[in-house]
Amino acid sequence: MHLLAAITHTTGEPSIDGVVLGQRQVTVKTSEIAWFAPLLDGIGLAGRVVTADALHTTREHAIYLHQRGAYYVFTVKENQHRLYGLLDTLPWHEIPTYATSGTDHGRTERRIVQLAPLGDYLGYPAIDFPHATHAFLIERYTTQHTSGKHSAYAALGLTSLPSQHAHPAQVADYVRNHWHIENRLHWVRDVTYTEDHSRVRTGNAPRVMASLRNLAISALRHHGWDNIAQGLRHMDATPPDHSPCSESPPDNQNDFADPLPGVGDCFKIGVSGLTRRE
Repeated sequence: MHLLAAITHTTGEPSIDGVVLGQRQVTVKTSEIAWFAPLLDGIGLAGRVVTADALHTTREHAIYLHQRGAYYVFTVKENQHRLYGLLDTLPWHEIPTYATSGTDHGRTERRIVQLAPLGDYLGYPAIDFPHATHAFLIERYTTQHTSGKHSAYAALGLTSLPSQHAHPAQVADYVRNHWHIENRLHWVRDVTYTEDHSRVRTGNAPRVMASLRNLAISALRHHGWDNIAQGLRHMDATPPDHSPCSESPPDNQNDFADPLPGVGDCFKIGVSGLTRRE
């Protein structure tokens, strides 16, 4: 079973971060790419920023998001030879750098981010990709405290964000938090719910169960549970009449149906795929 999901991230609000907005099953003999637009058709995108796995960095998806009034932050992998080559040959040595460092999860991480406005009039080569306004390069260097092991990673990409909202730190956060979808959704369903070991495998039942797990994860996050396993244990020990998920959300809670004003205030939507054992 192959599922494609849309999930919120980089919201600045823990109660709406990591909420699943939609899910589609990728049918046999089709690709995730074909389900990108159908997945997002039912979600209000105006003013939103959409991140996606590199598989979805396509001209068609860039045009679709622009037509829906959304902005994209796409990474580009080496298998897109021409586009990757154009980005790789930009004069990055001339472009200002933005660096951050921090310690977390037993490792020290240093990130160097560069953001290049696109267009011949700015001195950088034009990139033939729909609605792209900036190219970015993110370099990440990590050191494990216990082993002393060093690792390095670099990502190239494109965004359609307007200049006033395309700050290097913001773009880096969008990319970084998209990578965290694996931990906030796929890992939770796999480890906390042991989804791979489920005996529900007939017909549409696996997809329905995945949707119910998404709903439970989203409800728990909406009510402040960042640790889903801990939230489930609490729910098991709480009488139904006192369940925090039976309460109405606060009046000032964001409503996903209505786009928030301005790019800077909106939540971001990550699109990511996951294959499960049948």
